[in-house]
Amino acid sequence: MQVILLERVAKLGQMGEVVNVKDGYARNYLLPQGKALRANDSNIKSFEAKKAQLEATNLETRKEAEAVGTKLDGQTFVVIRSASDAGALYGSVTPRDAAEAATEAGFTVHRSQIVLDRPIKDLGLHTVSVQLHPEVAVKIRLNVARSLEEAELQASGKSVAELAAEAEAQAEFEIAELFDEMGAAANDE
Repeated sequence: MQVILLERVAKLGQMGEVVNVKDGYARNYLLPQGKALRANDSNIKSFEAKKAQLEATNLETRKEAEAVGTKLDGQTFVVIRSASDAGALYGSVTPRDAAEAATEAGFTVHRSQIVLDRPIKDLGLHTVSVQLHPEVAVKIRLNVARSLEEAELQASGKSVAELAAEAEAQAEFEIAELFDEMGAAANDE
């Protein structure tokens, strides 16, 4: 099916281009979302009449998105989740969780704008893309931790595995000291 794109669509084309897409993609996504029109004579004529207005609207929304993007780019948001001792989450962090964390910090981000390359299923710092406009994308960091204290430690550069290893080494050292003291007391008798 041939469609006229009303806005830039990633991996497909720019506004105003006539592209061939599969029927289902056009019927189920592009047309209902208002991202495209069927490419017939009447729609091409109406698009040409509205082209200047659409380009002006696109430019305005892009400038707004760029302004928000400069503030949002590089921000770090804390997401508190329960996890195992090894650092594996019980569940995963979803785009909804990322959007809620950004919204709590004062930014207006919808979950459909969050782009996860892969599911977040472990504690730590994760970089996530936010698609503010078809032509504007920024990166944010999610600090996934079990508590705010752990989030602060992760932000300073320590991972959950390193913290667990340090705690285990400290416990082993204390046990070794205890046995040394008990051995010295047995030798005194």
